Amino acid sequence: MKGYLVSLRAIVTREAWRFLNQRSRFFAALVRPMVWLVVFAAGFRAALGLSIIPPYQTYITYEVYIVPGLCGMIQLFNAMQSSLSLVYDREMGSMRLLLTSPLPRGWLLFCKLLAGTAVSLLQVYVFLLLAAVFGIRMPAFGYLYAFPALVISGLMLGALGLLISSTIRQLENFAGVMNFVIFPMFFLSSALYPLWKMQESSALLRDICAVNPFTHAVELIRFALYGQLNAVALLWIVSTFLVCLLGAFWGYDPARTMMRRPGG
Repeated sequence: MKGYLVSLRAIVTREAWRFLNQRSRFFAALVRPMVWLVVFAAGFRAALGLSIIPPYQTYITYEVYIVPGLCGMIQLFNAMQSSLSLVYDREMGSMRLLLTSPLPRGWLLFCKLLAGTAVSLLQVYVFLLLAAVFGIRMPAFGYLYAFPALVISGLMLGALGLLISSTIRQLENFAGVMNFVIFPMFFLSSALYPLWKMQESSALLRDICAVNPFTHAVELIRFALYGQLNAVALLWIVSTFLVCLLGAFWGYDPARTMMRRPGG
């Protein structure tokens, strides 16, 4: 048991120091959602206006509505960047060295997943603090209730990133894959518009958004910020997390050719 805890502490500490040394990464993680919140929301406000939107059953501003979606955006980008570091470590050889330790490979990958989730939690709460400074505040109890929802959504998105990284052999191929995953997941979700608004445009578009795991991550966070549990979203997220995590374990199996270098 001691060896497991030592490995967990070592991996989390390494990821934390890497994040602290990459100040531009932290700055970019905050600037991106703040631009959407302060600048783009002014343009989108006219499209949504003031509406009665579950789970609140009250009139809210568009800026308040998109805060959970922007929290999910932070976690999504962080999950992909954490996966990018995995590909980099594998190219440099440090990942191979880590995975040759006597501890179970699945545990080491799960530690990496926990470390990435912890970093995303820090980013999200700093963003929520900045949003509050701009006058965009959520219910006080919601910041506490949102914590477990953010942990679960962060683990799910991190597991998705792990699965993707297990299929990438070269670092230069990862940027295209990131864009192919991030932007469709974000825009085809309820992060910017509720599903009933999507229904007004296209029933097919609404159905695509409804099966998008990121939609359910956003809705879980949105409900939690108002002290409510979205059981359907939770079930979707847990199921997606298990599928992606098992897929990542399978992908990082040393017997798999996807772990070998070209020509190796």
